[in-house]
Amino acid sequence: MKLSFVTIATVAAMALSACGNTRHSSKNVVQTSATTDLVATGPIYSACRKAGRTQASRKHCGCVQAVAHQSLLPGEQQFGATFFDDPHSAQSVRQSDSRRDERFWKRWREYGAQAAQICT
Repeated sequence: MKLSFVTIATVAAMALSACGNTRHSSKNVVQTSATTDLVATGPIYSACRKAGRTQASRKHCGCVQAVAHQSLLPGEQQFGATFFDDPHSAQSVRQSDSRRDERFWKRWREYGAQAAQICT
């Protein structure tokens, strides 16, 4: 099943409600309550928050970022974050014949599915 970037980004942004631990240092994680809710920060978190969707809460975007820390390299996170401002560029990458783009898109698609599963 092919998923468009817009679908993946929307699912990832909307589905974030249960954040997990990240492999990155604690400076990227903020405790949001007395419970174990964590919000990871990074490029995807920032892009998600700036997107202005009603579901783009700190908790939701933080969960998406936490999954990104586990699934994507820092450069891939930075690149993927640009899709929030320019969904057409995501479509261009998805349809590209470049092996590099194909590898990235596969990882991005897997990340989106994992974020949807974890953050729902």
